[in-house]
Amino acid sequence: MPKTTPRDFNARLFEMRLERSRADLFGMLERLYGHRPDYDRFSEDLIATLRGFWEDRPDRLKWRDMERDLEPDWFQRPGMNGYVFYIDRFAGTLDKVPDKLDYLEDLGITYLHFMPCLKPRPGDSDGGYSVMDYTEVNPTLGTMDDLEATTAACHARGMSVCIDLVVNHTAKEHEWAQKARAGNGRFRDYYFMFPDDMLPKAYESTLVEIFPANAPGNFTYYQDMDRWVWTTFNEHQWDLNWSNPQVFLEMTRVMLFLANKGVDILRLDAPAFLWKRMGTRCQSEPEVHVLLHALRAATRIAAPAVIHLEEAIVGPAEMIPYLGRGIHAGKEGNLAYHNSLMVQFWSSLASRDVGLMSHVIRAHFPPSVANATYATYLRCHDDIGWAVTDQDAGAVGISGFGHRTFLSDFYDGIFPGSFARGALFQVNETTGDKRVSGSTASLAGLELALESGDGHEIDTAIDRILMGHSLIAAWGGIPLIYMGDEIAALNDYGYTQVPEHAHDSRWIHRPMMDWTRVAELRANRDTPHARVYEGIRHILARRAAVPGFHGAVPTEVLDTGRDGVFAIARRAPTGPVVCVFNFTESWTGLPASWFANQGVTRLYDLLSDAPIHSPDGGVALPPYARAWVV
Repeated sequence: MPKTTPRDFNARLFEMRLERSRADLFGMLERLYGHRPDYDRFSEDLIATLRGFWEDRPDRLKWRDMERDLEPDWFQRPGMNGYVFYIDRFAGTLDKVPDKLDYLEDLGITYLHFMPCLKPRPGDSDGGYSVMDYTEVNPTLGTMDDLEATTAACHARGMSVCIDLVVNHTAKEHEWAQKARAGNGRFRDYYFMFPDDMLPKAYESTLVEIFPANAPGNFTYYQDMDRWVWTTFNEHQWDLNWSNPQVFLEMTRVMLFLANKGVDILRLDAPAFLWKRMGTRCQSEPEVHVLLHALRAATRIAAPAVIHLEEAIVGPAEMIPYLGRGIHAGKEGNLAYHNSLMVQFWSSLASRDVGLMSHVIRAHFPPSVANATYATYLRCHDDIGWAVTDQDAGAVGISGFGHRTFLSDFYDGIFPGSFARGALFQVNETTGDKRVSGSTASLAGLELALESGDGHEIDTAIDRILMGHSLIAAWGGIPLIYMGDEIAALNDYGYTQVPEHAHDSRWIHRPMMDWTRVAELRANRDTPHARVYEGIRHILARRAAVPGFHGAVPTEVLDTGRDGVFAIARRAPTGPVVCVFNFTESWTGLPASWFANQGVTRLYDLLSDAPIHSPDGGVALPPYARAWVV
């Protein structure tokens, strides 16, 4: 038998992975592009692209591919804890991120999401989501070499790296857009360009406005081209035409380029908008899922260590398909944001009633999903849109419009008795829609409590924060800590003094990381900020030690018989864990018999590492209690 060389081994491994995913890749692409006369040529170019990037993939990443092929549940394990940050606001530049890894490791972080770091357009770039060049890093942050070195440093610490990949649009300054603007027909087909407004008006009749206040409409007229261009989000963000297979090919090259720099998780931004169909909202069309299935298959062939996080901030009924349903089960996104859990947490916190949350989760979310899990969070860089449908609200006997209005007013701080400090975002005078910005700590009442100096209210606000973090940690999936939340960062009102930020209230919860406060944490453990830090650190450490929190373990919403108490069961082979959360400022309790009915008899709290039963045998729950009971 002839001796096998490393080159032969790599070539054979590629062919095996191609065959493993061929049906997933080309079965989907044939649905989209098989009718086109250029399909065969496109297919050949795609295989050549996959092979080329595999051949160029660094050896250390090929070993990572092998490890994750052998441990495909790596991202579902309870030790996966995430942290999300803007590089400039957290560390200054990419090359300084490794200096902060001790801090993150001490917190218990194993997953890092670098907020938009690819080269944006000059000026207003929608927070970095208007990308001018996918193959360069924002020069204010560093270089692509810095990104590669930083991912390697993270890998050495057992940390995985996620970056944003905007797939719906490019900046109008992108090379493809510039060539289109100059009249190049090939590149004009990369976008949606119309010679008059007849079709844009027809599409517009069923589309929704994403940023009605500062970017109304979905199309922009450019006099120099005498063309209307599809611009869903902002004038400077041109929607890509994914019905053109060359766009698929180009974006595959981008994905694999970034994968070969050490990126582990590609956060696909705005995927719901990828396919356009007249007479619809042009969101979450069936072809979107076919595209995402194919994109996942492409990375699984040439960079199998990489997974996809699909940023689909859509209604509950639309979200689950992004984790794969039907023919896409287990083969589409590996992660999706549990936006509904975030919305319902804040809804229940304001109303002191968990009925709506229990209904929404039961009605729209299965207990588990195949080869996928959730990214859970309390806050992120974005606003909170009150995704409460009239149907879901009606199911629990409340008005959808009324409840959404209540939540906006409550977290804007104008509702009588509100503990929150937030700011409105993108008020739609036509529909009455009002979204809210604000940090976790300020929305949970800590800002107001600190201003009053009321020790009891400070304690209560801290309990709200820690209850929320214990909920997202227990749910299943990867809990994401947004930068500064772990030190109870308050709203930053200084954004109003920055001209490029003043129009966008989301900058209120995008402060610079306060490293002075971090240094003070251990010197004074009694401050509210230190208490929140230690509380979150403790929650993440406990979570990592609970096998029942594996992402594949079903999550079952339980009926507690208490309006203000939410409960879930994580039923693992090692035994159930029942997690209970009191969303009120009043004491309540649950009888021992209720826990026994869930298969829990020890009445031992894994969070406090102590028995939790009261003298009468039940479980007393103080205000904003959180307990993981076995």
